[in-house]
This record gives sequence, structure tokens and C-alpha cells, in this order.
Amino acid sequence: MRQISELIEGHPLILAETSDSVREVAKKMADRNIGAIAVVSSGKLAGIFSERDLMTRVVAPGLSPDETPVSNVMTKSLVAAHPDEAIDSALQKMQSLGCRHLPVIDGSSLVGMLSLRDLLRIDDENNRARASFLNELVTVSLDYDS
Repeated sequence: MRQISELIEGHPLILAETSDSVREVAKKMADRNIGAIAVVSSGKLAGIFSERDLMTRVVAPGLSPDETPVSNVMTKSLVAAHPDEAIDSALQKMQSLGCRHLPVIDGSSLVGMLSLRDLLRIDDENNRARASFLNELVTVSLDYDS
């Protein structure tokens, strides 16, 4: 069974500071094409800011993205994954919480962010491998006459 550490290995950890404005954080997310970002204070995980937070806590109530610190609108109640955790376990956590991102914490250190997109890539790789195997099975012509 694959572990989360395999998925996050080599992925840069993109962070925001609690004092950053929502606009600064949203721009950082857009520039890197990510749907959520870990927010830290003094190097420690303080929360996560996601596209959903942007819509429900900033846009819908009409807050100014330039004047609102991300710490006021980020998700603070977090569930995390561990690098040694099985991928299925992380997927179950996401499903039960209805979220698409999990911080990955080793001890007290934030070591990565796991997204549903990361998990879907694995499933896609598995499906491609199955399809390739089935294609070979169907297209291989065995010579039973010899």
C-alpha cells in the first residue's frame, strides 16, 4: 500500500503568513494553480485557506480582499495526515470531512499538503495500467496450433 510520503516527495510546500492579505494569498494560489494553501505563524501551521474559504468567507459577505488578513477567514479547525499514513486513509479523511486538501504533519512540522488531485492521479495511473494490461490481453494473438 502506497503512503502519503510518496505523493508529496519533491512537491514544493507553498505557504502564506497569517498577516498576509487575502488578495496576496489568492494571487499566490492563482500563480501556482493550487486550490488551498497552508497558513503559518512563526513557522507553525495555523490554518488553511482554500478557494471555498475565499468564496464563503470573503466574496459572499463582501469583505475587502486587500484589507482582510487571511488569518480572519482561514479554516482553523484542521485534520491532518501523517507521511507514513496509507493513501486510502487520507482519502477516507477527505471524504468524511468533505474537503479536498489535507496538511501533512510529521511530529510538529508541516511537511506537505495533499490534494484530492494528487490522489486522483494515482487512481488514473492505476486505471491506465489496468487498461494497458487488458488491451494486451485482448490484442495478443496466441498460436494454439503449435
